[in-house]
Amino acid sequence: MKRGNWRSSGRDRHRHQNQSQWRSRHRSLPGFYFDPEKNRYFRLLPGHNNCNPLTKEGLQKKEEEKKRSALLAEDDGPRKKAPRTGLNSALLLQKRRLGLLFSFCRLIHEVKVSGMQRHRLEVQSSNSTSPNTDNFRLIVADSACERVFTVNDVSHGGCKYGIMNFHGCRKGSLSVEMCDNLYFTNRKVNSVCWASLTHTDSHVLLCLEGISQTPGCVSLLPASLFSNFNPDQPGMLCSFKISTAWSCAWCLNPQADKTFSTGLSRQVIVTDAVTGSRATYLAGSDVLAQQFALRAPVLFNGCRSGEIFSIDLRQRDRGRSHDWKTSRFFQESAITSVQLLQDENYLLAADMLGKIKLWDIRVKRSVKQYEGHHNEYAYLPIHVNEPEGLLLAVGQDCYTRLWSLHDRRLLRTIPSPHPAGKDSIPNVVFSSQLGGSRGLPGLLMAVHHDLYYYSYNKDYQEGLTLEGH
Repeated sequence: MKRGNWRSSGRDRHRHQNQSQWRSRHRSLPGFYFDPEKNRYFRLLPGHNNCNPLTKEGLQKKEEEKKRSALLAEDDGPRKKAPRTGLNSALLLQKRRLGLLFSFCRLIHEVKVSGMQRHRLEVQSSNSTSPNTDNFRLIVADSACERVFTVNDVSHGGCKYGIMNFHGCRKGSLSVEMCDNLYFTNRKVNSVCWASLTHTDSHVLLCLEGISQTPGCVSLLPASLFSNFNPDQPGMLCSFKISTAWSCAWCLNPQADKTFSTGLSRQVIVTDAVTGSRATYLAGSDVLAQQFALRAPVLFNGCRSGEIFSIDLRQRDRGRSHDWKTSRFFQESAITSVQLLQDENYLLAADMLGKIKLWDIRVKRSVKQYEGHHNEYAYLPIHVNEPEGLLLAVGQDCYTRLWSLHDRRLLRTIPSPHPAGKDSIPNVVFSSQLGGSRGLPGLLMAVHHDLYYYSYNKDYQEGLTLEGH
């Protein structure tokens, strides 16, 4: 009896193995999809089909959403994986005892990154009867991370823009208040940066795309314009007739005081915001990304062709040759973002192939590459926080990734709280002091019409203005 059962179980096991091998051999039939739950094939139709939703694109999207949901559930769990193997409290104490302060601080930041928890922020407004239902398209924080300029899509077309004010207390919570005055435009906002015209971050530089018979323009708006409680005059408001600009940057170097740049199609325009005088530099491609150095009036530009070049504003020769370009090097695809490190000898650049490279400007050579970023065609920025030793980027797949700036290690991959889509790519801000000098460290994420805060400290307490998520 026992022998018969043994033979029967052996036959069953052999049959299951044969079935498994048969499925593995036949599961990838061209033009068909194998459903393991129903144990049968379904025919795939090319492209989108409302009658038969079983398309290759639809199934791929379904699998990606299943993966995102699983990662989101894991992300909400009480335990987080260590950012690197062997990183524990014993190792941190050993580093501290040996006096390796820099290494100790860096590892502490990595541990905090792995333990960040998500909280949903409730945005307060004087008009409490009209909550925000418009999707965030862009958020840009000022230098103190007390204010965040926002651009939101409007359902009937166009967009609205304004400023959110953040207030933090290290013993309490983080509160967010939307400004009273929101401005609407039927034109697309291509680029935004803060401008220090009368004082630090006194204005916002806004690049608006032209439509129909209306040409593009660059507006310099005082930040006080967005509040009803400011009794003073809003200050200097300027509009410059500049054809559609892809990018913009403000110069903080005293040698080019009150100067801003705009990257256009095959040219760069540098403008004095007070006098209106301009200098034009011809480029071989559309200029999609810009940043000024701080120590010298030097402008770095990233182009659609993959070229990265710098302009020294002290040079007068702006001929058609490339002699006026003080630095020049290339990546394989269109540059979407450039970020100078604090010593200004190194520059980070991201492109539309998902490559993020660290360049040594002195030798014009790539010295590091950060793996895992996903981009195919989107205009996506990168963010650097050197005090924490972190590099951040949101991919076209809607995942937010954080790397160690120093050793290129991918520390954390954060799934979006909402299903992925080309119109729902999150926008992020990372700060050591979100909300000003008494603010909280962490990650701010805007996706759809929701705002989330990923707390960097475990002792974060949710206040009355926060709704746990």
